[in-house]
Amino acid sequence: MNRFFISFTVIIMTACQAFGQKLAELPVVYLPDNLSVHFVSPEPIQYVDISTKSISGDLPVKNILRIKYRTDSATQEGVVTIVGEKFIAQYRIIHSPPDGGAIQTEIPVLPADMRPLETGIGLSQPELKNYALHLLSKKPEKLRKASAYGIKATLNHVYTVGDYIFLDIGFENSTNLKYDIDELRFKIEDKKVTKATNVQSLEIKPDFTLFDQPFFKKHYRNIFVFKKFTFPGNKLLNIQLDEKQLSGRVITLSVPYKDVLEADMIPVQ
Repeated sequence: MNRFFISFTVIIMTACQAFGQKLAELPVVYLPDNLSVHFVSPEPIQYVDISTKSISGDLPVKNILRIKYRTDSATQEGVVTIVGEKFIAQYRIIHSPPDGGAIQTEIPVLPADMRPLETGIGLSQPELKNYALHLLSKKPEKLRKASAYGIKATLNHVYTVGDYIFLDIGFENSTNLKYDIDELRFKIEDKKVTKATNVQSLEIKPDFTLFDQPFFKKHYRNIFVFKKFTFPGNKLLNIQLDEKQLSGRVITLSVPYKDVLEADMIPVQ
Protein backbone atom coordinates (compact mmCIF):
# COMPACT_ATOMS: atom_id res chain seq x y z
CA MET A 1 0.00 0.00 0.00
CA ASN A 2 1.37 3.41 -0.98
CA ARG A 3 -0.34 5.56 1.69
CA PHE A 4 -1.45 5.00 5.25
CA PHE A 5 -4.24 7.13 6.73
CA ILE A 6 -4.55 6.52 10.43
CA SER A 7 -6.16 9.80 11.51
CA PHE A 8 -6.29 13.55 11.01
CA THR A 9 -5.33 13.24 7.33
CA VAL A 10 -6.19 16.82 6.42
CA ILE A 11 -3.98 18.17 9.20
CA ILE A 12 -1.08 16.00 8.13
CA MET A 13 -1.43 16.89 4.46
CA THR A 14 -1.31 20.57 5.38
CA ALA A 15 1.70 19.97 7.60
CA CYS A 16 3.54 18.13 4.84
CA GLN A 17 3.14 21.14 2.57
CA ALA A 18 4.19 23.52 5.33
CA PHE A 19 7.32 21.54 6.21
CA GLY A 20 8.27 20.62 2.65
CA GLN A 21 11.97 20.94 1.88
CA LYS A 22 13.86 21.35 -1.35
CA LEU A 23 14.65 17.95 -2.82
CA ALA A 24 18.40 18.54 -2.68
CA GLU A 25 18.25 19.26 1.06
CA LEU A 26 16.62 15.96 2.03
CA PRO A 27 18.64 13.10 3.59
CA VAL A 28 19.43 10.51 0.92
CA VAL A 29 18.55 6.83 1.31
CA TYR A 30 19.73 4.30 -1.30
CA LEU A 31 17.28 1.58 -2.25
CA PRO A 32 18.48 -1.46 -4.26
CA ASP A 33 16.31 -3.64 -6.49
CA ASN A 34 16.32 -6.78 -4.40
CA LEU A 35 16.38 -5.56 -0.78
CA SER A 36 14.02 -3.82 1.62
CA VAL A 37 14.95 -0.76 3.64
CA HIS A 38 13.46 -0.26 7.11
CA PHE A 39 12.90 3.14 8.74
CA VAL A 40 12.80 2.84 12.55
CA SER A 41 10.82 5.60 14.27
CA PRO A 42 11.08 6.47 17.99
CA GLU A 43 7.28 6.99 17.98
CA PRO A 44 4.36 5.11 16.45
CA ILE A 45 4.02 6.13 12.81
CA GLN A 46 0.75 7.96 12.11
CA TYR A 47 1.04 8.65 8.38
CA VAL A 48 3.26 7.75 5.43
CA ASP A 49 3.43 9.12 1.90
CA ILE A 50 5.55 7.68 -0.92
CA SER A 51 5.73 9.96 -3.93
CA THR A 52 6.25 7.29 -6.61
CA LYS A 53 4.25 4.17 -7.45
CA SER A 54 7.44 2.25 -8.24
CA ILE A 55 8.11 1.97 -4.48
CA SER A 56 5.79 0.03 -2.17
CA GLY A 57 5.69 0.31 1.61
CA ASP A 58 4.02 -1.17 4.65
CA LEU A 59 4.10 -1.00 8.45
CA PRO A 60 5.08 -4.46 9.79
CA VAL A 61 4.95 -2.98 13.31
CA LYS A 62 3.68 0.39 14.48
CA ASN A 63 7.06 2.16 14.51
CA ILE A 64 8.74 0.59 11.45
CA LEU A 65 8.20 1.52 7.81
CA ARG A 66 9.44 -1.02 5.24
CA ILE A 67 9.94 0.05 1.61
CA LYS A 68 11.08 -1.77 -1.52
CA TYR A 69 10.89 -1.46 -5.29
CA ARG A 70 7.95 -3.11 -6.99
CA THR A 71 9.06 -5.93 -9.29
CA ASP A 72 6.65 -4.84 -12.03
CA SER A 73 7.70 -1.16 -12.09
CA ALA A 74 10.61 0.79 -13.48
CA THR A 75 12.88 1.93 -10.67
CA GLN A 76 12.50 5.63 -9.99
CA GLU A 77 13.63 8.12 -7.41
CA GLY A 78 11.08 9.40 -4.93
CA VAL A 79 10.41 11.07 -1.60
CA VAL A 80 9.21 9.24 1.52
CA THR A 81 7.39 11.29 4.17
CA ILE A 82 7.06 9.83 7.66
CA VAL A 83 4.88 11.44 10.34
CA GLY A 84 4.99 10.39 13.98
CA GLU A 85 2.95 11.71 16.84
CA LYS A 86 5.03 14.86 17.15
CA PHE A 87 7.36 15.03 14.16
CA ILE A 88 7.58 14.93 10.38
CA ALA A 89 10.61 13.61 8.47
CA GLN A 90 11.28 13.35 4.73
CA TYR A 91 13.88 11.32 2.81
CA ARG A 92 15.02 11.29 -0.79
CA ILE A 93 15.04 7.74 -2.16
CA ILE A 94 17.64 7.04 -4.85
CA HIS A 95 17.96 3.81 -6.78
CA SER A 96 21.11 1.88 -5.99
CA PRO A 97 22.35 -0.60 -8.63
CA PRO A 98 23.40 -4.12 -7.54
CA ASP A 99 27.09 -3.11 -7.57
CA GLY A 100 26.46 0.13 -5.70
CA GLY A 101 28.44 -0.96 -2.63
CA ALA A 102 27.31 -1.38 0.98
CA ILE A 103 23.62 -0.60 1.51
CA GLN A 104 22.13 0.52 4.82
CA THR A 105 18.95 -1.52 5.27
CA GLU A 106 18.00 -0.04 8.67
CA ILE A 107 17.53 3.72 8.84
CA PRO A 108 16.89 5.27 12.29
CA VAL A 109 14.69 8.36 12.17
CA LEU A 110 17.04 10.70 14.01
CA PRO A 111 16.23 14.03 15.73
CA ALA A 112 18.34 15.81 13.11
CA ASP A 113 15.90 14.63 10.40
CA MET A 114 12.75 15.58 12.36
CA ARG A 115 10.78 18.79 12.41
CA PRO A 116 8.25 19.39 15.18
CA LEU A 117 4.62 18.84 14.33
CA GLU A 118 1.80 20.41 16.33
CA THR A 119 -1.34 18.30 15.90
CA GLY A 120 -2.95 18.66 19.33
CA ILE A 121 -2.19 15.05 20.24
CA GLY A 122 -0.68 15.84 23.63
CA LEU A 123 1.99 13.52 25.03
CA SER A 124 3.52 10.94 22.73
CA GLN A 125 3.56 7.22 23.58
CA PRO A 126 7.29 7.30 24.52
CA GLU A 127 6.62 10.26 26.82
CA LEU A 128 3.70 8.46 28.48
CA LYS A 129 5.89 5.38 28.94
CA ASN A 130 8.68 7.42 30.56
CA TYR A 131 6.24 9.01 33.01
CA ALA A 132 4.68 5.62 33.81
CA LEU A 133 8.06 3.99 34.46
CA HIS A 134 8.99 6.89 36.74
CA LEU A 135 5.76 6.48 38.72
CA LEU A 136 6.26 2.73 38.98
CA SER A 137 9.50 3.36 40.86
CA LYS A 138 7.61 5.19 43.62
CA LYS A 139 6.44 3.41 46.74
CA PRO A 140 2.71 2.55 46.53
CA GLU A 141 0.51 4.41 49.03
CA LYS A 142 -2.66 2.27 48.62
CA LEU A 143 -5.40 4.92 48.62
CA ARG A 144 -8.26 2.42 48.08
CA LYS A 145 -8.58 -1.30 48.73
CA ALA A 146 -10.96 -4.14 47.87
CA SER A 147 -10.70 -7.90 48.24
CA ALA A 148 -12.52 -11.03 47.05
CA TYR A 149 -11.64 -14.69 46.43
CA GLY A 150 -8.19 -14.25 47.97
CA ILE A 151 -7.35 -11.36 45.63
CA LYS A 152 -6.66 -7.88 47.00
CA ALA A 153 -6.94 -4.85 44.69
CA THR A 154 -5.38 -1.49 45.55
CA LEU A 155 -5.40 1.96 44.03
CA ASN A 156 -1.85 2.94 44.88
CA HIS A 157 -1.94 6.52 43.65
CA VAL A 158 -3.49 8.95 41.16
CA TYR A 159 -1.33 11.39 39.23
CA THR A 160 -1.96 13.96 36.56
CA VAL A 161 0.12 15.76 33.95
CA GLY A 162 -1.44 18.08 31.40
CA ASP A 163 -4.69 16.50 30.20
CA TYR A 164 -3.72 13.00 31.33
CA ILE A 165 -4.65 10.99 34.43
CA PHE A 166 -2.32 8.19 35.60
CA LEU A 167 -3.77 5.40 37.74
CA ASP A 168 -1.29 3.24 39.67
CA ILE A 169 -3.13 -0.03 40.37
CA GLY A 170 -1.95 -3.21 42.07
CA PHE A 171 -3.25 -6.71 42.82
CA GLU A 172 -2.07 -9.33 45.31
CA ASN A 173 -2.96 -13.01 45.10
CA SER A 174 -2.93 -14.83 48.46
CA THR A 175 -4.06 -18.13 46.93
CA ASN A 176 -1.91 -20.83 45.35
CA LEU A 177 -3.73 -20.53 42.01
CA LYS A 178 -2.31 -18.14 39.47
CA TYR A 179 -4.71 -15.53 38.14
CA ASP A 180 -5.20 -15.61 34.34
CA ILE A 181 -6.36 -12.14 33.36
CA ASP A 182 -9.29 -12.03 30.98
CA GLU A 183 -9.68 -8.24 30.99
CA LEU A 184 -9.40 -5.20 33.21
CA ARG A 185 -12.28 -2.80 32.66
CA PHE A 186 -12.86 0.78 33.80
CA LYS A 187 -16.51 1.81 34.13
CA ILE A 188 -18.21 4.93 35.47
CA GLU A 189 -21.35 3.69 37.21
CA ASP A 190 -24.02 4.79 39.69
CA LYS A 191 -22.90 4.81 43.32
CA LYS A 192 -26.23 3.46 44.61
CA VAL A 193 -28.35 1.03 42.62
CA THR A 194 -31.89 -0.06 43.46
CA LYS A 195 -34.06 -2.65 41.75
CA ALA A 196 -36.20 0.08 40.25
CA THR A 197 -33.23 1.91 38.76
CA ASN A 198 -31.76 1.32 35.35
CA VAL A 199 -28.00 1.12 35.84
CA GLN A 200 -26.15 3.60 33.65
CA SER A 201 -22.63 2.46 32.87
CA LEU A 202 -19.99 4.21 30.76
CA GLU A 203 -16.85 2.25 29.98
CA ILE A 204 -13.66 4.21 29.39
CA LYS A 205 -10.50 2.88 27.76
CA PRO A 206 -6.89 3.72 28.69
CA ASP A 207 -4.89 5.73 26.17
CA PHE A 208 -1.78 3.90 27.36
CA THR A 209 -1.02 0.81 29.45
CA LEU A 210 2.52 0.25 30.67
CA PHE A 211 2.53 -3.57 30.72
CA ASP A 212 0.55 -6.15 28.78
CA GLN A 213 0.56 -8.96 31.31
CA PRO A 214 -1.66 -12.05 30.76
CA PHE A 215 -1.43 -13.50 34.29
CA PHE A 216 0.15 -13.12 37.72
CA LYS A 217 0.96 -15.55 40.50
CA LYS A 218 1.32 -13.31 43.56
CA HIS A 219 1.77 -9.64 42.60
CA TYR A 220 0.68 -7.46 39.71
CA ARG A 221 1.17 -3.71 39.40
CA ASN A 222 0.53 -1.54 36.36
CA ILE A 223 0.10 2.08 35.27
CA PHE A 224 -2.96 3.05 33.20
CA VAL A 225 -3.17 6.43 31.49
CA PHE A 226 -6.41 8.17 30.48
CA LYS A 227 -7.24 11.40 28.77
CA LYS A 228 -8.88 13.73 31.31
CA PHE A 229 -12.35 12.56 32.34
CA THR A 230 -14.95 13.77 34.84
CA PHE A 231 -18.00 12.24 36.50
CA PRO A 232 -20.53 13.47 39.09
CA GLY A 233 -20.40 12.74 42.80
CA ASN A 234 -23.24 10.20 42.63
CA LYS A 235 -21.12 7.91 40.46
CA LEU A 236 -17.96 5.86 40.96
CA LEU A 237 -15.11 4.73 38.77
CA ASN A 238 -15.29 0.95 39.08
CA ILE A 239 -12.12 -0.95 38.17
CA GLN A 240 -13.10 -4.54 37.45
CA LEU A 241 -10.61 -7.39 37.03
CA ASP A 242 -12.05 -10.52 35.38
CA GLU A 243 -10.40 -13.92 35.36
CA LYS A 244 -10.59 -16.27 32.42
CA GLN A 245 -13.08 -19.08 32.71
CA LEU A 246 -13.64 -21.58 34.17
CA SER A 247 -12.73 -20.16 37.56
CA GLY A 248 -13.99 -16.66 36.78
CA ARG A 249 -12.86 -14.81 39.93
CA VAL A 250 -13.98 -11.19 39.64
CA ILE A 251 -12.93 -8.28 41.85
CA THR A 252 -14.11 -4.67 41.68
CA LEU A 253 -12.31 -1.67 43.13
CA SER A 254 -14.43 1.49 43.47
CA VAL A 255 -12.81 4.92 43.17
CA PRO A 256 -14.72 8.11 44.09
CA TYR A 257 -14.25 11.30 42.05
CA LYS A 258 -12.59 12.85 45.12
CA ASP A 259 -9.51 10.69 44.52
CA VAL A 260 -9.24 11.94 40.93
CA LEU A 261 -9.66 15.57 41.96
CA GLU A 262 -6.90 15.20 44.57
CA ALA A 263 -4.42 13.66 42.11
CA ASP A 264 -0.80 14.70 42.53
CA MET A 265 0.73 16.65 39.67
CA ILE A 266 3.77 15.30 37.83
CA PRO A 267 6.20 18.06 36.85
CA VAL A 268 6.43 18.31 33.07
CA GLN A 269 9.91 17.14 32.07
